[in-house]
Amino acid sequence: MGNSHILIVDDDHRIRSLLKKYLCSNGYFITSAHDTEEARQALELFVFDLIILDIMLPRELGTDFALKLRETSQVAILMLTAMGNVQERIKGLESGADDYLAKPFEPKELLLRINKILYRTQKYLKEKDEIISIGNIKYNLSKDALEKNDYTDYDFSFCDCKLLNIFIKNMGIPLDREFLSKELKINPRSIDVQVTRLRNKVEPNPKKPLFLQTVRGKGYILHVDR
Repeated sequence: MGNSHILIVDDDHRIRSLLKKYLCSNGYFITSAHDTEEARQALELFVFDLIILDIMLPRELGTDFALKLRETSQVAILMLTAMGNVQERIKGLESGADDYLAKPFEPKELLLRINKILYRTQKYLKEKDEIISIGNIKYNLSKDALEKNDYTDYDFSFCDCKLLNIFIKNMGIPLDREFLSKELKINPRSIDVQVTRLRNKVEPNPKKPLFLQTVRGKGYILHVDR
């Protein structure tokens, strides 16, 4: 499953380094985090195909993190932990993990388990993909991300992507500046500037927007082609 992006969450620097080196040598893109706070920051910035998640992490257990993550995401999770008894495995799977591997482990076994999980999850997503068109770009609702081949010529900032994501999750609903400012965590007076920037990247004619339209007295609304 080459080119898949994996997030490694483990507070052991040595393990993170070894896993990163081994998985990169097998064709994977790797991002690592030493705790769940750093993992959440990574999840805000990137779309991952799988998370390798340790259970015993500082401040928050991996199982608790997985339970919270499952409220908003179906990203594949492989639990990796030194606690290998039956009850701990059950707890890990009940928290939403797709698989469970106890330490110490053979790197080859880890790789085989990753390949199996990704084959199953990506096959499902491929069958379930729903793509929407917004001007010259396409958005994959299943992956909750811009399609790479369609936006490489555009300079989308993190704020652009987050704003677009908010509109897509609320398609056909007028969104006022106060709501958008809370979601983006920016000053309401900056919303018009951000919307204008996004229009310049998705609209054929930003001065006469077809997709990201203004609703007088209510804010902005996104209309899309399916």
